[in-house]
Amino acid sequence: MTSRIRELAAGTPEMAALFDDAATLAAALRFEAALARACADEGLVPKAAAAAIEAACREPLEAEAMAREAAHAGTLAIPLVAALRLRAGEAGRHAHLGATSQDLADTVLMLQAQAGRRLIEDEVDRLLPALASLAEAHAATPMIGRTLLQQARPITFGLKAAVWLQLAHGAARRFRREADEAIRLQFGGAAGARHDLGGRGAAVAGRLAATLGLPPALPWHARRDGVAGLAAALAILTGAAAKIARDVSLLAQNEVAEAFEPETEGRGGSSAMPNKRNPTGCQVALSAGLRAPHLASTILSALPQEHERGLGGWQAEGPVLAELFLLTHGALASMRQVVEGLELDPAAMAAKLDDRDAGESEALARAAVAAWRKGTD
Repeated sequence: MTSRIRELAAGTPEMAALFDDAATLAAALRFEAALARACADEGLVPKAAAAAIEAACREPLEAEAMAREAAHAGTLAIPLVAALRLRAGEAGRHAHLGATSQDLADTVLMLQAQAGRRLIEDEVDRLLPALASLAEAHAATPMIGRTLLQQARPITFGLKAAVWLQLAHGAARRFRREADEAIRLQFGGAAGARHDLGGRGAAVAGRLAATLGLPPALPWHARRDGVAGLAAALAILTGAAAKIARDVSLLAQNEVAEAFEPETEGRGGSSAMPNKRNPTGCQVALSAGLRAPHLASTILSALPQEHERGLGGWQAEGPVLAELFLLTHGALASMRQVVEGLELDPAAMAAKLDDRDAGESEALARAAVAAWRKGTD
């Protein structure tokens, strides 16, 4: 179900645009154009035919018609290739040479994931310095520590922020590692053995990968560990944002009143109680934190693929991975804004302290920030 109201409540317009129908079709046309050119460069397709196919790929396809035909056919590749062949005339018979529907679907998903990765890393690269600054600025700001939701021993707010920094940094490193492993070209043909290419399959795949800007890979139709790792990393990164949101929202309760989201015109109000100041940014991240683990588990459940191409498993991954990217980016963007403008009440924090011994909180906070700056934590 397409709903911009629900979509933008959870994510960002930038990420949503990367996975919408227009972007999906554009990526599919990029794949087919690049494949035709790669086959021509390897002498498998006449250069004039490849040029005609590339020209046919420059004209956008109508999304509604493609969606209906893909649903009927069971895959986007069938109506898309048929449309290209019609457009390209006699040259169209050379389109999609050596490829299969899953090559198209997986490579399109990886092109979208590659662009989505950049958006996520941009948010991380803004969130981490904001957390480090918060930890440094309040390394010595005393507050009560809380364990099992009860007041415990004194700490500093800087230590709390340093824990957020370490968690987000670790999750971001895991995401980068899993993205490096997962985001690769898919090109294996009918049964993953690169048939119909006259023994030139590896060369075609290399050219295709270079043109599309994706790392080359051996066919991975039935080996979904990379996608599963990426999904898990997205869920963990979302969970890291949600942990920050949980702490901030608890500190913002009226009876605690130690930390607050920044005041923004028109945000965080109540339709019934105009005096309320609701932690709306935390709400976005916490909602994402509830949804992301179950989405990741769907992709983990798809790991036992049947034989050389599974039935139903990999087809479930695309929409789920797209939603994970949307939720993760939405959670990070929301919490980055919260952290950058977080308002603290040190007097309210200090009022709850009888004992001022914060142990090594300040030293630990500063050590965590120093380790992050050196890239060693």
